[in-house]
Amino acid sequence: MPERSDETPELEATARIARDLIRFDTTNWGGGRSNGEAEAAGYVEAELQKLGLATRMFESEPGRASVLARVPGADPAKPALVLHGHLDVVPADPANWSVDPFAGEIRDGMLWGRGAVDMKDMDAMILTALGDILGSGRQPARDVIVGFFADEEAGGLLGAHWLVDHHPEVFDGAAEAISEVGGYSITVGGRRAYLLQTGEKSLLWLRLVATGEAAHGSRLIHDNAITRLAEAVARIGRTEWPVRLTGTTRELLAGIAGVLGVDPVRVSADELALATSASGFITATLRTTSNPTGLAAGYKHNVIPDRAEALIDVRTLPGEEEAVLAELRGIVGDEIRIEVVHRDVGLESPTSGPLVDAARAALAVHDPGAPVFPYLMSGGTDNKALSRLGIAGYGFAPLRLPAELDFPGMFHGVDERVPLDALVFGRQVLRDLLLEY
Repeated sequence: MPERSDETPELEATARIARDLIRFDTTNWGGGRSNGEAEAAGYVEAELQKLGLATRMFESEPGRASVLARVPGADPAKPALVLHGHLDVVPADPANWSVDPFAGEIRDGMLWGRGAVDMKDMDAMILTALGDILGSGRQPARDVIVGFFADEEAGGLLGAHWLVDHHPEVFDGAAEAISEVGGYSITVGGRRAYLLQTGEKSLLWLRLVATGEAAHGSRLIHDNAITRLAEAVARIGRTEWPVRLTGTTRELLAGIAGVLGVDPVRVSADELALATSASGFITATLRTTSNPTGLAAGYKHNVIPDRAEALIDVRTLPGEEEAVLAELRGIVGDEIRIEVVHRDVGLESPTSGPLVDAARAALAVHDPGAPVFPYLMSGGTDNKALSRLGIAGYGFAPLRLPAELDFPGMFHGVDERVPLDALVFGRQVLRDLLLEY
């Protein structure tokens, strides 16, 4: 790790580890282009070994590293729990940030940098929560399989999916998993509440391809690949998908309505979502989304190219992938070819049961009286890969956040940051959950 002149030994351990991890530039651009996770994985492995744990390092490709360890539990007869994070991050353009996105700067009581919320904060919370347990001579209630995966930001093909394909034995005995994007606080009607992620939408990463006549840029050409592609992209980008509720989203909206004191039948789903500080996440869970995210065409100003491509990020409700794909083919028409670059399943795990009860109880100890709602995540996690082994996945990276912080906007956004006291809160809640469940 690069040397820094601002070392602060008194910094709380979770913030220190998260800061150190941010300083490893583990940018993953997708398409096989990545800085890799090897250095960050080595750092995490050393932290696990300090706790007395035996570790295993896996490289799916050179530099694409994942680290796992197994923590013996007090009751080995219980099914094991997978507790996992990822070490890669999406790109960050320093020109758009207020700080160096890979400096791990402490400012205004917050830790700033790419990965501060997605998800090097949770990586650090995992390490310090386990450190609190093992350092006091205790054990978690059951075996905990700890994993720090590569390549999550590109679908996990070189991380969690690769491990499931090539080393499924490392997850032997596991029935449930906990990872990111859940357990954080939101504001509903002036009251703090928490979202427990019990599901996630399906994933379709698509490429649109248009072809036409190559020609000089000065000619009158009606068969222009870029024009054809642009029209298709605009149609997809402007498609308004209808609201379709699942069991998870119905339960969430009922909980929000209960806090607001309104009838969820009389108030629309979007109105209920917009009444929360997490509307940026919740509104996207009520319907399919289809967002153009990339364009590629042409190689010279005066040449009309014969090919143009666009990338589309589609997230459907669980089980609706084929129906949405068929509808998209109708939207773009026969002249546009749709290629599926990557797809993955949607998930809906039970919104009640011992693990959910334990998560609620752990939050109640540290924030009494705050309601906890299940929700369906609009994005995806490595729980998709683990589901192939029959492991039910949840999102529980507990953070108590200030009402004014746009937490959904931090994910893949500019000036990503997390409050230092939220990291301490998460460490404590996660510790208590692991001791009790």
